[in-house]
Amino acid sequence: MMDKLKKAASLMSRVAEGLAALMLAIMFCSFLLTILFRYVLNRPSGSAAEVSSVMWLWLVLFGAGFVLREREEIRFDILYSAVSPAVRRLFMVIIASIVIGLFVLSLPAVWDYVTFMKVQRTAYLRIRFDWLFSVYVLFAGAVILRYSWLALRAICGDDPLPPVLPGKDD
Repeated sequence: MMDKLKKAASLMSRVAEGLAALMLAIMFCSFLLTILFRYVLNRPSGSAAEVSSVMWLWLVLFGAGFVLREREEIRFDILYSAVSPAVRRLFMVIIASIVIGLFVLSLPAVWDYVTFMKVQRTAYLRIRFDWLFSVYVLFAGAVILRYSWLALRAICGDDPLPPVLPGKDD
């Protein structure tokens, strides 16, 4: 059973990485098109610039929610690395509880804002803003699930983020 879950998680991780790579490729191509239209053809293309901006927004939030691993996040871990595993687990439960609480507390307001934004559209491509900002709801859900999992692991006695020793690869 655990092997099936690991395979499914690995597949979902590869799909998320592939989607992020696709977003990056679209963003880069639209950026090149923006340069081509503006400086070579002397006809600025707002839609290409808009695609680039939309992809940037989605790439950052989708990537942070579904692709970025805990070890790859920016952390101030001088104190965290210096304490015992039991204290690290306590830190993880406290931090995870705060993060989960803040995101859960913000979800109703986020949902209201995103659904309210259906009344506006982007300037060039006419994308509804609720579709555009819906990635934040996905991001918030992913953060809540990720930190719930980290807290559960810490409560069960596992050190979810053991410190990386200098010179050792993760």
